[in-house]
Amino acid sequence: EMESKVSEGGLNVTLTIRLLMHGKEVGSIIGKKGETVKKMREESGARINISEGNCPERIVTITGPTDAIFKAFAMIAYKFEEDITNSMSNSTATSKPPVTLRLVVPASQCGSLIGKGGSKIKEIRESTGAQVQVAGDMLPNSTERAVTISGTPDAIIQCVKQICVVMLESPPKGATIPYRPKPASTPVIFAGGQAYTIQGQYAIPHPDQLTKLHQLAMQQTPFTPLGQTTPAFPVLTVVGKQRSSIMLPLGAITMFPCICPGLDASPPASTHELTIPNDLIGCIIGRQGTKINEIRQMSGAQIKIANATEGSSERQITITGTPANISLAQYLINARLTSEVTGMGAL
Repeated sequence: EMESKVSEGGLNVTLTIRLLMHGKEVGSIIGKKGETVKKMREESGARINISEGNCPERIVTITGPTDAIFKAFAMIAYKFEEDITNSMSNSTATSKPPVTLRLVVPASQCGSLIGKGGSKIKEIRESTGAQVQVAGDMLPNSTERAVTISGTPDAIIQCVKQICVVMLESPPKGATIPYRPKPASTPVIFAGGQAYTIQGQYAIPHPDQLTKLHQLAMQQTPFTPLGQTTPAFPVLTVVGKQRSSIMLPLGAITMFPCICPGLDASPPASTHELTIPNDLIGCIIGRQGTKINEIRQMSGAQIKIANATEGSSERQITITGTPANISLAQYLINARLTSEVTGMGAL
């Protein structure tokens, strides 16, 4: 009865439905040169907006009268089914996976969608044949929850109609903080005094490595201590002045995500001492002190190298700073030594 009220135009109101999609799904909706989304807009009469950004997730907003929204949804559901069919032609899978859409719904409306003791969601599942799941937690930094619908395109369309009825009958209570996907946190590899981001099969030198390293220091990532033997890391192709395949021990490569700012608490300064063979001290100091200054700048630690003492084959290095600064300075020194020992000074 409710469904007919919506579809017959009895509730010819403007609604906004938000969908959460992965990049690949968004690409499918946009189509070559935006042709698919243009066709969807024209044929459904709904406004379809796609959030900007290089985020792994994007928000697709569909706005319009209820009948226009259902047409747009139908087109999206059938497009996704077409994608599944195409991907199956190249695979050995025999059972066809269902089409899955994720709605983003204000948390204040989710109670009505679930119903007393789960009665409403059970009714929607049974009458449409679609699977419906409401996430228990709110999406990060928002007051919205993800509602996942999966099934055949027809079941999904019927399910969306029923969800729209519930949303129209139970408007959101209070202000809604909309979910905004965060940009992708590209992992950064650090090797031999240079930061790299991974793009496909290549490691590309990272332009903003100083910032990244300072953030890394704040995060206090535990590094492999000096002198500890570590297993080899798989071959990594580095693109820069030279293209070469190299093997690095894990101690010389550390992966870390981009870190969010806001870590204000700075631990008290401490001191750490290490001894380096005389014949290797040059690679740490560098020409006219360039390397040691770079390590000081990157790590934020104070580094003092003792003068050579007669009869000693080693030099003392004193590192002062927070545990994170010391850890990073040690790591950078370790990376310089590794590159020297393995003949990778060029890196």
